[in-house]
Amino acid sequence: MDDNGVNFTLFSRHAERVELCLFDEQGVETRRDLPGRTGDIWHGYLAGIGPGQRYGYRVHGPWQPQQGHRFNPFKLLVDPCALAIEGGVPDDPRFQCGDSEMDQRDSSPVAPKSVVLSGDFNWEGDSAPRVPWGETVIYEAHVRGLTQRHPGIPPEIRGTYAALGHPVVTDYLKRLGITSLELLPIACFADEPRLQRAGLTNYWGYNPLAPWAVDARYASGANGADPRSEFQQAVKALHLAGIEVILDVVFNHTAELEETGPTLSGRGVDNKSYYWLGESGEYENWTGCGNTLNTSQPSVMQWTLDCLRYWVEVCHVDGFRFDLAPVLGRTPEYRRDAEMMQLIKADPLLGNCKIIAEPWDIGPEGYQLGQFPPPFAEWNDQFRDVMRRYWLHGDMTNGEFASRFAASSDLFQQDDRRPSATINLITAHDGFTLRDVVSFNQKHNEANGEDNRDGHNANFSHNHGVEGLDAPQAVREQRRRSVQALLTTLLLSQGTPMLLAGDEHGHSQHGNNNAYCQDNALTWLNWDDNDSELFAFTAALIHLRRRIPALGCDSWWQEGDGNVEWLGQHGKPLDASAWQEGLQPLQILLSQRWLITMNATEEVCELILPLGEWRAIPPFAGDDNPILSTVWHGAAHGVCVFHKQS
Repeated sequence: MDDNGVNFTLFSRHAERVELCLFDEQGVETRRDLPGRTGDIWHGYLAGIGPGQRYGYRVHGPWQPQQGHRFNPFKLLVDPCALAIEGGVPDDPRFQCGDSEMDQRDSSPVAPKSVVLSGDFNWEGDSAPRVPWGETVIYEAHVRGLTQRHPGIPPEIRGTYAALGHPVVTDYLKRLGITSLELLPIACFADEPRLQRAGLTNYWGYNPLAPWAVDARYASGANGADPRSEFQQAVKALHLAGIEVILDVVFNHTAELEETGPTLSGRGVDNKSYYWLGESGEYENWTGCGNTLNTSQPSVMQWTLDCLRYWVEVCHVDGFRFDLAPVLGRTPEYRRDAEMMQLIKADPLLGNCKIIAEPWDIGPEGYQLGQFPPPFAEWNDQFRDVMRRYWLHGDMTNGEFASRFAASSDLFQQDDRRPSATINLITAHDGFTLRDVVSFNQKHNEANGEDNRDGHNANFSHNHGVEGLDAPQAVREQRRRSVQALLTTLLLSQGTPMLLAGDEHGHSQHGNNNAYCQDNALTWLNWDDNDSELFAFTAALIHLRRRIPALGCDSWWQEGDGNVEWLGQHGKPLDASAWQEGLQPLQILLSQRWLITMNATEEVCELILPLGEWRAIPPFAGDDNPILSTVWHGAAHGVCVFHKQS
């Protein structure tokens, strides 16, 4: 775009003709052919238009579903590189493309429109925080869920990008000790037709429509800002507070879903290029969402990389978490040396970002934990499951516990990867909250409208004898000890900790472990009913983490290097047999001066501390806590941290 007009471009290898469709304020459509074609890129410059112009494409070509071609010029298409979108995707039959015959119902009256956007934003010297991986603490949050019910945020901006940058939010994150805010998808997404028919919406946002466009549903419009500039302002405010912004991105499937889903963009632009297809033109569903993007196709690969660079260059984001990331490396089998992986690593912009993989999809050999190359870090579900089982079920050995505590070196200590490559988590948006992990044995997803069939069944949770939040005082005390033990393990383990928003003040989803369609008070954090003591405990742990060199050095622990010693109940090093025995009380000495004592058994026990004078430190004791020289009395599911005085 320049001062005189706009240059429109569209990739389509197999198209025969491309029409640019312009819409005026009354919705009247004007069509113009894109006159130029250079290779697979259709293009044309149009003078006299500028920011705010609404447009779409109609793409002509063969209708041959069994050969993979689904061109249909009766369907108005979103520009795959649209920088802004107006309108949503209603459940309307006009989006259908047909099966045996081409559907000739025009979708333009109900279709979302792409919008021309200018590139002006004053960053005022903004600079990326560049938090070293070894110092990183990630906070996973939803824009609306984090801010919608916060009483300190002006009502007119609650639940929006503007709220993210409000001092109430940035100050809270700083007090907690967060370095990096990871946001669930904010790129433009659609509500699935089946959810609309059930009176629900897609809350999480993992149903992408326009990956380059900031979704307007989280924009307040305050001071006349468009969604992108409002998000940019939030990023600038978070950076000023020293907090990075990481985005969840979805480059594994699109909102076009299965063959009978709506035709919105890539399917009509060039179906055979954008998607993995079977021999008869059917979609390969390696995502569970109906289709799978073919990022090994050169133009789709370039589109993905250009989109990521756009978010970094134009919106100043600091990193990405890739949903169902093995799709990025599929050829179609997963390859850790796939071209996409190599290009991300070599890119001067992306190679310096925080890059995180969700290391599984549902395709062949889809579980790839530990198999991503640098610079990828990975969500570590084995850390989650082992730590839950260790503390809540007692069916893990000390050896299994130690492997996860020491950055899962059995999985990640290869190919010049560092301990920070494991993203340690106890909870995430997908699953129980921390409070629910200790309050429910079963999922309670009835509100999702799927007869409680959805969501994980293997949660390794433990309700401590009473199902639900209401419980006797003794049960609540047991749950509190379990929560403190799980948080201590998460925040004092080697690797990169990730905290789910709300876990630090006791947020509950009442047993719903798959709240993807619950855009309501079930998922919005209730700031009026937060647990201030739990917040203080969590913040103290994060700040304690920064004091322990062994946790910040981001180098692998070696025997005798002074970083870690594993001690048994009597303060002596564990022998070989002790690693394989059933659950035993454990002591972990970090950097020779910080001692973590753990009793995950069901019984009160005594642990003999190593030689020296030790003082329990906050959040486990007050400043007047006496110095201990011999014994710690460990309650069941109890944990404590001591500092060596001499």
